[in-house]
Amino acid sequence: MSKVLVIGAGGVGSVAVHKMAMNADIFSHITLASRRLISCEKVAESVKARTGVTIDVAQVDADNVEETIALIEKVQPKLVVNLALPYQDLAIMDACLATKTDYLDTANYEPRDTAKFEYSWQWAYQDRFKEAGIMALLGSGFDPGVTSVFASYIKKHLLDRIDTLDILDCNGGDHGQHFATNFNPEINIREVTAPSRHWANGAWVEGPALSHKQVFDFDQVGEKNMYLMYHEELESLATHYPEIQRIRFWMTFGDAYLKHLEVLQNVGMTRIDPVIYNGQEIIPLQFLKAVLPEPSSLGSTTKGKTNIGDIATGQKDGQDKTVYIYQVCDHEDAYAETGNQAVSYTTGVPAMIGAAMMLTGAWKGDGVFNIEQFDPDPFMDMLNKHGLPWQVKELDAPLAF
Repeated sequence: MSKVLVIGAGGVGSVAVHKMAMNADIFSHITLASRRLISCEKVAESVKARTGVTIDVAQVDADNVEETIALIEKVQPKLVVNLALPYQDLAIMDACLATKTDYLDTANYEPRDTAKFEYSWQWAYQDRFKEAGIMALLGSGFDPGVTSVFASYIKKHLLDRIDTLDILDCNGGDHGQHFATNFNPEINIREVTAPSRHWANGAWVEGPALSHKQVFDFDQVGEKNMYLMYHEELESLATHYPEIQRIRFWMTFGDAYLKHLEVLQNVGMTRIDPVIYNGQEIIPLQFLKAVLPEPSSLGSTTKGKTNIGDIATGQKDGQDKTVYIYQVCDHEDAYAETGNQAVSYTTGVPAMIGAAMMLTGAWKGDGVFNIEQFDPDPFMDMLNKHGLPWQVKELDAPLAF
């Protein structure tokens, strides 16, 4: 039984808090905080209606370290769960250091003025967290998160050695909008428009964004175009599993989404450098975010399924083998349970599970850790019990591309 402070009241925060409320034996007291108190109050109302659990709400500017410290000192949580924007990771980690409180997030730090995300900034906290006797768990979402745990499970149970690893992320849902993103538009577009990057033979291989396309037939979704992208778990997996010769990340996009994105890029709306408008400085991408549909509003109209998983090749007992471990989530089922669509659900549930791993002591240590550094079995067991059941298939051959 433990107190937890969740920062961030978007779709992911909403799912995580709903699922925490459903596990009161682990999460005895929940406080949800955000810059906009009304967002927290809406989530609290839904949690009360769906689970009967009352949660506390608070207002906080997570960019302000002193303000966050004051809130942590008031709430006295055992764990701070950061489901705010990646820009705020370091500020919240600083607050956790100052208060000697454990920390968890779902996405690595990004500077606001550069579309670059890597773990170096957060890994630099290793010695300070260790000396403080506290733990930071990085990337406890789905990707990063579950996909990294899948890799650990493959290494522990399915392959003696992993030679290649491909992470495939497919969202087969349809929200009925001409153009909308299923999570924070600013973060989504920065991620999608970044150059592609994958790990091969001990080095990074880079290329233009969305320039490498393949078609894959996803179980319960069908054939989709997927594109080679860079994603942060590639960095941590290459670090913690140096035996892997090649690691790639693929994500599906529809033609209409890509056409809208191309136009927005061409007219400058995806820029992250400031421009002057009516005598005021604005960031075009932040303005675009303000006019696009709020991702948390898409739950009631989104239909279809997601399919996210890992395909690994290697050897087991001296024999070549290819295995595929994946999870399928239905948007409508996710909405019925928590009032949020599946993209938020597949991130919020693993955030709750990672928090449970820390609070129960199933995962523990002093310092900064990525999710693949721990025993995958208790996490995988909770996935099956809390809405994200997974399955394993053995494939006849490695991917042909």
